[in-house]
Amino acid sequence: MMLVTVFLTVVVSILTILVSTCQTGYGTFVPPKIPGSRDVFSLAKVVNLVGTSGPESIAFDPAGEGPYVGVADGRVLKWRGKLLGWTDFAYTTANRQICVLPFAPELEHVCGRPLGLRFHKKTGDLYIADAYFGLLIVGPAGGLAKPLVTEAEGQPFRFTNDLDIDEQNDVVYFTDASSKFQRWEYFRSFLNVDKTGRFIKYDRSSKKATVLLHGISFANGVALSKDWSFVLVAETTNCKILRLWLSGPKAGTQDVFVVLPGYPDNIRRNSKGEFWVALNSLINEEIRYTKAVKLSESGKVLEVLGDKANRLQFISDVEEKDGKLWIGSSVAPFVGVYDL
Repeated sequence: MMLVTVFLTVVVSILTILVSTCQTGYGTFVPPKIPGSRDVFSLAKVVNLVGTSGPESIAFDPAGEGPYVGVADGRVLKWRGKLLGWTDFAYTTANRQICVLPFAPELEHVCGRPLGLRFHKKTGDLYIADAYFGLLIVGPAGGLAKPLVTEAEGQPFRFTNDLDIDEQNDVVYFTDASSKFQRWEYFRSFLNVDKTGRFIKYDRSSKKATVLLHGISFANGVALSKDWSFVLVAETTNCKILRLWLSGPKAGTQDVFVVLPGYPDNIRRNSKGEFWVALNSLINEEIRYTKAVKLSESGKVLEVLGDKANRLQFISDVEEKDGKLWIGSSVAPFVGVYDL
């Protein structure tokens, strides 16, 4: 894990020096602080990965089994309990000969990098947002994932990031973080205040991809509301979560759902319709700290859980399941588990 440690040191240094405030494209601003944080993630248990790292996104299948995580070497792993541990479930490319290192950003374009994961509740298929290979699908038995779509409006995806599925309308919503920079170049995206991210709809029936939003600064996490009336999209560089209305009198319009004191990554809805947002890092004096924020359906902050001990670094996902929070990270060699 030496390479991971070096990478984390570099990340922290660059963030501290260069990104002390969020960037809007029109300048910078200091986002609001959120009071009442409980620094409890230091109490979280960890489920270690073996020979790999970076469980960026977490998902459970329709039967409640898992979690499943996408890791740095291009595989999707399934947790089968303490006795069996992690086992291979799926992979994003058949070219696996050199995809054996636990952390190798230089090989991601060959091995794939599965980021967002979501199961279709009716079919049991797993949909994968792979940073390099686009929107993929693999059946309930796992195996080699197949590409569904790799471009929209004639422009190839450069950095497919996260997704959510509307089973009612047979639609998959997903993000392309940048139209210029790939995942291994994401620091350049931040430093250039890149605003070429896209939010895209994939219709499963017509197999057509349609861009719904252009000009997003690092388009990231995606989550539908419980009644499918709106969808949330994390605009990471701007520390914002955008809301696009899908139905009702505001259909087709967008607004700002919430402004956060850090860089939002994935967004996950719980069974009550509330949203957990992973803050990859905070701003200013707390830039090294990570937190999870729970939001109401209207964007009100309900709870803030943190980790000033910095045990869970660069969290990317917070999935609530059966009274536990399963915590993913883009770089860590383990999954965190916190009892609510």
